[in-house]
Amino acid sequence: MNAPIRVDLQLIADMVEPGTRALDVGCGDGALLAHLMNGKRVDARGMELSQAGVNACVANGLSVVQGDADTDLRDYPDAAFDYVILSQTLQATREPRRVLEQMLRVGKHAIVSFPNFAHWQVRLRLVFGGRMPETASLPYKWYDTPNIHLCSIDDFRALCRAMGVRIERAIVLNSKSRRITLPPLLANLIGEQAVFMLRRD
Repeated sequence: MNAPIRVDLQLIADMVEPGTRALDVGCGDGALLAHLMNGKRVDARGMELSQAGVNACVANGLSVVQGDADTDLRDYPDAAFDYVILSQTLQATREPRRVLEQMLRVGKHAIVSFPNFAHWQVRLRLVFGGRMPETASLPYKWYDTPNIHLCSIDDFRALCRAMGVRIERAIVLNSKSRRITLPPLLANLIGEQAVFMLRRD
């Protein structure tokens, strides 16, 4: 029996078909990799920037290399994987658009999750508090955050249109990590994080 994983990771796992090949970029401690391997027989590989994360993965028998999403995805051949996954990491990359392009080159599908900077609590805290907001999905001070390219759900959709990328699935979660179904305008206001599955047209 697989151990429980974060809600957004479970939603990502649900999008991945059994018996396929997946690359988890920024895989952290390997929780999603282990879940995919053990629960869905996925040939799951990982790339992780931190040495501590790589060590934790390797200690658990996972196939992970140390690498940077911004620079090292280009070393993979075209269509090497069925899915390339980037969970809660896009906003920490230096060139998000280029990272997405590489993900869609390396994989048939790209799955991306990220916090929504247009969430109503973020807006209120910035407008009425006058300081950079901190929330459950953005839990850092402005001076020590790894997040350098914050975006909203609407921003991400606009980027996909500009890139000619098809959104195959979009799931929006509220502040309690529950799935919500709303028109895009309200989803951008109420959604705290989102999970998208993409494919190049």
